Amino acid sequence: MRKRILCIGDSNTWGYDPRSYFGSQYPSEVRWTGLLEWSGMQVINCGENGMTIPGEAHFPILERLIRSRLPADVVTVMLGTNDLLEGLETQKIAERMKCFLHCVTETAPDARALLIAPPVLKKGTWVQSERQIENSVKLAVLYRDLADETGVDFADAESWGVELAFDGVHFSPTGHRAFAEGLQRMIDSILEKTRDSE
Repeated sequence: MRKRILCIGDSNTWGYDPRSYFGSQYPSEVRWTGLLEWSGMQVINCGENGMTIPGEAHFPILERLIRSRLPADVVTVMLGTNDLLEGLETQKIAERMKCFLHCVTETAPDARALLIAPPVLKKGTWVQSERQIENSVKLAVLYRDLADETGVDFADAESWGVELAFDGVHFSPTGHRAFAEGLQRMIDSILEKTRDSE
């Protein structure tokens, strides 16, 4: 049976192609969600361009969205980049993520939740501030601590060698492939541990 992976995220989950003039997606054989499908997983892509970490007012809508797509073996959450770009402090982002993770785990209690720290921002057309880059490094540390605190799984996408495009934010085609390979290894490890514990 194919493993079902529900992916919550922003434009890097949706598959935004920064080279496009009208904000189109990379084709499925390029974006990481499509590559996971090609590897044999069933992927439910809930990525949305511009998405920030939802506040509590949006939880009822998201709970219905998640429930409508269950069951899932793993729910991945990769958010925070847009919050950084909007100037939100890293501690506040981590606090918001903690509340949202609680919403996810309560809504999908039978799935393993995986919190993914996005790759560190790079200098580019969307990123001109060194502070934004420094904060993206700090965010990964806070997310790791948050995962330990809440008991969810954690992955740092920076460790997967994900190449970013000229804007310093979005994955290049090579970056999507590296991300897919890193995430597949992580998911395989998570599900293997789950089987061993049963």
